[in-house]
Amino acid sequence: MATILIIEDDNVIAEFIGAVLEKEKHDIRLAYSALEGFSTFRMWPADLILLDLGLPDQDGIEVLKKIRETSPVPIIIISARDHEDNKVEALDLGADDYITKPFGTPELLARIRTALRHATNGANLTEVKKIINGKLCIDIEHHTVSKEGRVIHLTPNEYKIIQVLAENVGKVLTHTYISQKVWGPYSNESQTLRVNMSNIRKKIEDNPVEPEYIMTEIGIGYRMLEK
Repeated sequence: MATILIIEDDNVIAEFIGAVLEKEKHDIRLAYSALEGFSTFRMWPADLILLDLGLPDQDGIEVLKKIRETSPVPIIIISARDHEDNKVEALDLGADDYITKPFGTPELLARIRTALRHATNGANLTEVKKIINGKLCIDIEHHTVSKEGRVIHLTPNEYKIIQVLAENVGKVLTHTYISQKVWGPYSNESQTLRVNMSNIRKKIEDNPVEPEYIMTEIGIGYRMLEK
């Protein structure tokens, strides 16, 4: 069970999501504006926030920025804005995921489970020496990747890309975020990243055309699926 704060100005949508999550045994609080959302979060720290961008008193992006100044709580954006620029901006500012309305209940629940699991795993990440995901093993201590016990030969940058994705398994990472983690804080190596990703898929996927591990989020970035 998790404590989940829903910041959504549409009463029907907010109460529907709340009812779905309560059936999953989560503890729910509803806020219908940015101001109410801030106030509720201060009084009632949540394990996860579902945040709409189209709030009546303040844009949800500003809410995201303000919360990120003080808290690493997982935040999933739920919004009717489906333009890639909106998604990239929210993810670059620290959102953990972005779901476009309308969405199905199974998808929402799956994204919530992933975000909560990632938050739990991330809290102990400094102690992790290996990340196991399906048939892949990312050995952080020795900077190696293996599949079914067979070491995969990667370039240093290819390894860095896989490590960043594995440490954020299930989470959408933008091109800019990955580039800056691999090539430095002022890098924007989108084309270089695409070339590296193509090479990585040839090495780790059974069928690079239909990848099982690293999925492309078109116009945004990449996500490593949890296996």
